[in-house]
Amino acid sequence: MKKIYSVLVENRSGVLCKVAGLFSRRCFNIDSLAVGETDDAAVSCMTIVSSGDERTLEQIEKQLNKKLDIIKIKTFEESQSISRELMLVKVKFNKGNRRDIMETCEIMKAQIVDMSKNQMMIQICDVPERTALLITLLQSISIVEVARTGTLALPKCDA
Repeated sequence: MKKIYSVLVENRSGVLCKVAGLFSRRCFNIDSLAVGETDDAAVSCMTIVSSGDERTLEQIEKQLNKKLDIIKIKTFEESQSISRELMLVKVKFNKGNRRDIMETCEIMKAQIVDMSKNQMMIQICDVPERTALLITLLQSISIVEVARTGTLALPKCDA
């Protein structure tokens, strides 16, 4: 089971360390973590994706609620949210596979954002499953480097 925690925290040093320490001490796994300022510079939003059984996921929420630096926690399932992940992939190419890479990018709605004589950098912003799929599709080509953000998510809009 996976759950997404959208955690509003005070934007000051040490808060991320305290939250990560909570997960570490209790042996909870963090599948993904992304942190950034909100529209208020004094508040940051941590988007944490974690997996485990139902009891573990409940414990995570309870433990987060005990932290003083945490302002508000929203939890939701993947099906209740819109989530995205940004990934940059640098690949080597040659004349024989250049067209295949470009077609893969077109199909996956990824963009080529930089290119040299024998390398290109591809950008994709999509759901985590599709970013992972792009890596799988590009593995037959020589992947040089990969950088991925954590998952960002917000609950779906009310009807």
